[in-house]
Amino acid sequence: MTPVIEASDLVVRYGPATALDHVSLRVDAGELVALVGPNGAGKSTLVNTLSGILRPAEGSVSVHGRLAHVPEGRQLFGDLTVEDNLRLGGRRYRERDTAPVHAVLPRLADLRHRRAGTLSGGEQQMVAVGRALMSRPDVLAVDELSLGLAPLVVADLVEHLRELNARRGLAVLLIEQNARLALDLCSRAYVLEAGRIVATGPSGELAADARVSAAYLGGVVADAE
Repeated sequence: MTPVIEASDLVVRYGPATALDHVSLRVDAGELVALVGPNGAGKSTLVNTLSGILRPAEGSVSVHGRLAHVPEGRQLFGDLTVEDNLRLGGRRYRERDTAPVHAVLPRLADLRHRRAGTLSGGEQQMVAVGRALMSRPDVLAVDELSLGLAPLVVADLVEHLRELNARRGLAVLLIEQNARLALDLCSRAYVLEAGRIVATGPSGELAADARVSAAYLGGVVADAE
């Protein structure tokens, strides 16, 4: 498979504190990959490094094609309309036609003249995804898709990601505390703890692993005899 993201031995520091300690990760074209871990594990630091917002102290990042980032907390311009928020997403590549995004997320066409700050949390997350899609990306990095949203709203957003992957071949890197959601959606996953990758492999295998299940899926680890 052709990689769209390759990160090798990344070390990222904030002053004397090490946030990522020799982290390696790969996402292939058309692949759905999850990055799961507890709050403070370094997940947002990793996606910000992949997006070029942060620079690693060591290691390397290669992105082949266009990467679009849906940041944690949406980070919309609340006083601007939905349509204006979408167009800002395409500004770097001079993409102003929002029709392709409306075709994928038709609800945004109905909301186009509403100010983003007046929308529900689920609608704002949909705008954030649509804004990222305006750059016509090859890979979408979504940071905490489910944060603060009701399960039914999250399920709807997940279906949109499945459709984008199936119909357009869009690769997705899903960064999530909700490990069950991430492992259900993605075929492969990485587990990040305290800035280090502690497990990786097919999602089914990780979900069946007793210690991963106990830590992230509510399972129980049997006591050793």
